[in-house]
Amino acid sequence: MRKRTLLLAATLTTGLLTALPVTTVTAAPSRPADDFNGDGYRDYAEFSYGAEYELPGGAVKVTFGTANGPGTKVQYVSQNSAGVPGSDKAYDEFGYVRAAADFNADGYGDLAVAATGKEVSGRTDQGTVTVLWGSRTGLSGGTSIPARVNDSYARMGSDLAVGDFNGDGKKDLAVVAGGKAYVYRGAISRSGVAGSVTTVDKDAFNATALIAGNVTGDNKTDLVVIGDVATPTYIASDAWFVKGGSTLTPGRTLRLERVNGNGGEADRGGDGVIADFNKDGKGDIAIGTPLFSKYRGQVSIWYGAAAGPAKSARFTQNTPGIADNAETYDSFGAHIAAGDINGDGRQDLAISADGETLGGKPYAGGVHVLYGRAGGLTATGSQWLARSTAGIPGDVTGDDSFGLKVRLRDGNRDGKADLYVYSLSGSLRLLGSASGIRTAGVTSVPEGLIDGMLP
Repeated sequence: MRKRTLLLAATLTTGLLTALPVTTVTAAPSRPADDFNGDGYRDYAEFSYGAEYELPGGAVKVTFGTANGPGTKVQYVSQNSAGVPGSDKAYDEFGYVRAAADFNADGYGDLAVAATGKEVSGRTDQGTVTVLWGSRTGLSGGTSIPARVNDSYARMGSDLAVGDFNGDGKKDLAVVAGGKAYVYRGAISRSGVAGSVTTVDKDAFNATALIAGNVTGDNKTDLVVIGDVATPTYIASDAWFVKGGSTLTPGRTLRLERVNGNGGEADRGGDGVIADFNKDGKGDIAIGTPLFSKYRGQVSIWYGAAAGPAKSARFTQNTPGIADNAETYDSFGAHIAAGDINGDGRQDLAISADGETLGGKPYAGGVHVLYGRAGGLTATGSQWLARSTAGIPGDVTGDDSFGLKVRLRDGNRDGKADLYVYSLSGSLRLLGSASGIRTAGVTSVPEGLIDGMLP
């Protein structure tokens, strides 16, 4: 997530969280959400910008998956593609934010794509969101999601999340625009959005990121809204739990960090994942906050429960069992990913510290791995992986930012998630195993591949 520096002041908004009840129907069978051509294999959708694909407004590059991972067939989709609304303009950032789901239940994965920098009717950076439709040949054509905020700098699609928030079997789309979250109820089809739109907002809260998952263990997707909180005396970031249902129900908030004063950086709370770390059937919320304590960084865990999340835990590089010490600009928690690395049925968590200084070389970077247990995530037995780790190729260099992005995905279908690490001097795949991440057999991967791995 990119950061923007600005002065934040206390604001008052009118709280609103309403939805219309809908009729429950049976969900259609589905393939992987990011299987755009319906062949049963996950595809890779990355943001493409600059020399590789000469459109100044950006494009989505799709690499189609095969039984052996990414194949050689590639597709580019932009605002200049046939059937896609709009036209390419510099700084549109089309495809920078993406989320996959089979919105129209036709068996092909679809892709929601934001163009956060899009000018609309003379309004700078109002932004747009488009759903690109899957088909036998890949993504084909698109449908605009109607804007609920028609203002400059609303940056519609600053974050996206998908799920079945009311449990009716239809995929819904959650969108950040103008500091609020909006949930567009399915069905979403080539003809538009058929359901109602719910506004998720509350006083003095500026939404910046979304996480969707099943936190309470029922058949409805829950939503976590991360946002900035500004008052005349302090600025902070919160995670706000919103329970899924026929009507979305606002729940508890978890304070992620706070500093005194009324000015500072926006997008403070970072981003996160929902995964079941303790194997109790309820999703746990993990959020990385890299700017915590002058960019030393912190990861907050908020454990799922039938009534909504309650118990929480915090991890930093000062937590016993986690390697190294917390230092300014380490940015622990800048990027996180969840997956079952050792095949024990519990999700594990990879945490990047891409600003870590190693051997006197700043921003060399590294990745921590914490493992799930019956009691939740623990630092006991955690792993530290960096260019200085035996078996990992490459030299420790400054500005390598090892861990600039991380993903966990079972690339060889052995039931254990592999760790994919993006760095500026070459991206790597490290295999999962019953004993954790292996440092033997490390292989290089194309740098764009990791960006194209959607959750």
